[in-house]
Amino acid sequence: MVDIDHTRVVTSPDNERLKRLTTIVYLLQALSFIIPITFLAALIVNYVKRSEVRGTIYESHFRWQIRTFWYTAIWFFVGYLSLIVLVGYLILLGGTLWVIYRIARGWFRLSENQSI
Repeated sequence: MVDIDHTRVVTSPDNERLKRLTTIVYLLQALSFIIPITFLAALIVNYVKRSEVRGTIYESHFRWQIRTFWYTAIWFFVGYLSLIVLVGYLILLGGTLWVIYRIARGWFRLSENQSI
């Protein structure tokens, strides 16, 4: 009789590479709180490697990461424009918390080998 461990996820080397790449993008996004240019670097990686993840669970993560960048750009633009009326500080705070949520949720789902 063969004992099968159903808790272990069998992955191919290509899936491991794509998961590592997706993790790196989340890391770059997180590092943007210290080094802002890494947020743009993450976006570039997303667009350059997008075709490689097509048809995998990582495609949803790339779409999530790309949308995180563009929506963040919009919210921060609006926030900076409205700093003069002080509501901008709330918009910037909300945008920052939203980015943290998006990175954390995506990274957790990735760690569980699930799409987002």
